[in-house]
Amino acid sequence: MKSIIAFLILLVVFGCSAKKSDKELFDTAKADLKVQKYPEAVVSFEELIKEHPDSELAPEALSEEASIYQNKQIKNLSEKENLEKSIELFKKIHDDYPKSEFAPSGLFMAGFIYANDLQDYDAATKIYHQFLKEYPDNELAASAQAELDNMGLSPEEILSRNMAKEK
Repeated sequence: MKSIIAFLILLVVFGCSAKKSDKELFDTAKADLKVQKYPEAVVSFEELIKEHPDSELAPEALSEEASIYQNKQIKNLSEKENLEKSIELFKKIHDDYPKSEFAPSGLFMAGFIYANDLQDYDAATKIYHQFLKEYPDNELAASAQAELDNMGLSPEEILSRNMAKEK
């Protein structure tokens, strides 16, 4: 009986102290993505962000997680809930990691989802204007401006408008 108790104590002590590194969590999440285990990948990305918020992998983990939600891979959530969670995570990259290479695309993607998936043109317009103010020279600036110029138009309307400009 004493040996069982000692074993259980050791199991608890070593089990609780085996905190995974940021790289281990990131690699686990990426492996889960490859085999389409999206909820498991989300858990690993979230653990990385929670346990290692200062990791250089945290912004990328947020971006990967946001993409899972953007692609509506979490089946127990509605399409709208997936998209709203995606926006929240893309904004978090921008807000929590403003110096990260993922910050501009995070902000842009939040606007893109508002405009193109949720048709919330007011929110999209606000984010695109913020993007252009903060990142006027970013490679996505022209796309943000195009999104603003074509906000709410159907693909046919955009095509007609572009054809008229060429004449």
